[in-house]
Amino acid sequence: MKKKSLWKKIVLGIVLVLIVVILGLGITIAALWHNEISSVLSIKMLVDENEENRSAPVYQMDVSGDYYFDEFIEQGGASDDNELINFIVKNITKGIIPVSLNAPEIGCSSFTCQSADGTRYFGRNYDFSTTTAMIVRTNPSDGRYASISSVDLQFLGINDGTHLNSFMQKIICLAAPYVPLDGVNEKGVSCGIYMSYQGADNATPTNQMTDKPDLTSTTMLRLILDYADSVDKAVELVSQYDLHDSASTSFHYMVADSTGKSAILEWVNATDDEDNDGSKRKLNVIYNDDDAALGEAEGKNEFQYVTNFIVTPNYYLTDTSKYGLDRYDEIASKINPDGSNTQGIITQEQALAVLQRVCRRNWDNVIGASDKNGIIVWSCLYDLTNKKVIWVSNEEFNNENAVFELSLIHISEPTRPE
Repeated sequence: MKKKSLWKKIVLGIVLVLIVVILGLGITIAALWHNEISSVLSIKMLVDENEENRSAPVYQMDVSGDYYFDEFIEQGGASDDNELINFIVKNITKGIIPVSLNAPEIGCSSFTCQSADGTRYFGRNYDFSTTTAMIVRTNPSDGRYASISSVDLQFLGINDGTHLNSFMQKIICLAAPYVPLDGVNEKGVSCGIYMSYQGADNATPTNQMTDKPDLTSTTMLRLILDYADSVDKAVELVSQYDLHDSASTSFHYMVADSTGKSAILEWVNATDDEDNDGSKRKLNVIYNDDDAALGEAEGKNEFQYVTNFIVTPNYYLTDTSKYGLDRYDEIASKINPDGSNTQGIITQEQALAVLQRVCRRNWDNVIGASDKNGIIVWSCLYDLTNKKVIWVSNEEFNNENAVFELSLIHISEPTRPE
């Protein structure tokens, strides 16, 4: 009996030790990963795939915590994708789970406009092919602004329009705040990124090499969303960094705020055919109220618009090199068809109609596209006055299950717009 009692005590002791170890591990994991766990648990699918129109799923993630972006800025940013990956793996996935970054060839277009009551809008189409999208909502610490942004998960190596079926894929999505392609913050500042196809090979990345700290393409957009309360502040911030475009291609940006001010940000050197050394490029900012050099229409219009060619004057020898010029002209003609609507005053419904007009299916079938992207993965109409967005999946403007309204003023579940 004494031996049995002794064995019972030993077994009980082992069990108690295991319980303590497990609880300790649980507490350690919770302390180390609590924000990441909350973010992963928030991931949910908003729109399922639709094989009939080649659309992939759309997900949403609410990011808990500040995702270490202050630390990223304090270390001097990153001068290439490998440095960014190293930072993400070390800080976000705790050195356990690898992350890869890709940058496919994308199209895209944007414009600003306003309603009759003065509500300011920033419209955006993201041209590509079938790919899984994610709406990312962040609310970081003091000194940085809450935002809603759109992410193509292919930039994180989640390819082929897949569902997020595995825990590993969801962990990788923790890096999504570092790869936004457009968004709006709580101060009413919105920004988008667009391929600019620069250089003789149409794929010469900007790679500035001064003594400034460094940012990659998408982290520069995150910088604007997190820290800029106006277009002027965005330009000031961007001017403090060297830009290093991702994945051997080039980009330019458009930023707008709730006052009606906007700007196109481009990095150029010489003319397109000669702009083959990305280290020599310098930032050129074209404001909506100072763009007469772009053309007579641009000089008169208070609204601004952009597609996939450099708008800096005299960059191209001929218009045939301007990638997306047809969509650029179409946007202007839809907002200001007869030259009298120079302020760009249209309704919310008309703004959505402009986005729909230059969607890929319409453009390919009716106009004749000058690029190879087959669909619009998403369309966004950012309301800079009221800090919200109408988000449309895969050109389905008339499908209530594919259209969402999200607000920064009252963080809540996505709703269907009225």
